[in-house]
Amino acid sequence: MVDITASTSNNNTLSKTETSSIHTGVLLVQLGTPDSPSVSDVRKYLREFLMDGRVIDYPYIPRFLLVNGIITTFRAPKSAKVYQKLWTKRGSPLKYYSEDVIQLLQQQLGDGYKVVLGMRYQNPSIESALEKLKDSGLEKIVVIPLFPQYASATSGSVHQKVMELVQDWQIIPSLHFISYFLDHPKFIEAFAEIGKRYMQQDSYEHYVFSYHGLPERQIRKGDASGMTCFKGDCCASWHAGNKQCYRAQCFETTRRLATALGIPEDKYTVCFQSRLGKEIWVQPYTEDIVKDLAKRNIKKVLAFSPAFVADCLETTIEVGEEYKELFEEHGGEHWQLVESLNTHPLWIELLTDLVKKQN
Repeated sequence: MVDITASTSNNNTLSKTETSSIHTGVLLVQLGTPDSPSVSDVRKYLREFLMDGRVIDYPYIPRFLLVNGIITTFRAPKSAKVYQKLWTKRGSPLKYYSEDVIQLLQQQLGDGYKVVLGMRYQNPSIESALEKLKDSGLEKIVVIPLFPQYASATSGSVHQKVMELVQDWQIIPSLHFISYFLDHPKFIEAFAEIGKRYMQQDSYEHYVFSYHGLPERQIRKGDASGMTCFKGDCCASWHAGNKQCYRAQCFETTRRLATALGIPEDKYTVCFQSRLGKEIWVQPYTEDIVKDLAKRNIKKVLAFSPAFVADCLETTIEVGEEYKELFEEHGGEHWQLVESLNTHPLWIELLTDLVKKQN
């Protein structure tokens, strides 16, 4: 009986291999977006997003009460108005740029690969994306969260969700998780190439590199030694002790971009946006930096958002419009956002390289 079963299993495997040329699945995962800018869809999105225990890392009951009783009740109507400003005929930029990247990457990889898109929150879900890869006789699945820097609340959440979903599969292919790619040369090259276009068109006095913020306690939780985070100039270099630290990765991203762009250290500032609530988040806060630059009589600023690979509410609206208004209110004259990678050819080349390196 054992020999017959083994023989049958091998024949089935051969049959699947012969009928399919796809050996590698590629799952790209973005954060997510509401299905529409309506208040109900925005509320639904915020609830799923903020109920993630890696995003708001409180115990379930206080997290549930905070999210459903306070945050989404008051935030959803305000956020819906902002999403309405962002929305285009194609819908959410985050979603349609991601869909475009899927097509471009599929063309670049060619036969043998199947590229799918999943959103950590809302649609298309990670579950629906994995269903497209399930039972395909794949040798491996490469999972790439589309976040250049690692954080538990972003890439970590994606990794956890994928593992939860595949744990009951009868056959689980090899899973290859990409944690971050800020150090990939093409990531720096692509952002620098976009930034140089603006630097050639105008002369800027200062450069702002704004990253999505996190509560300080989440950064500290990632410091296993308890000896590194927020002690001295802990992020002045990127080394073994802070390799996985989100804050350290943000500073390293900026150093690499500044070098590529030829920006001296005294002409740029690293800061963190999108703070939620009253607790201490990673500092300095972007809104404080914006006001301070204007008060220092700096008139022209070029702003980068290197934590995002597709334009979205946090780039187009928050950095591109809200901080521009704040800068001008305090005496600044010209605030320019550098758009994200979106469908830049070097971005597609970067993703192609990440996938093929897993072979």
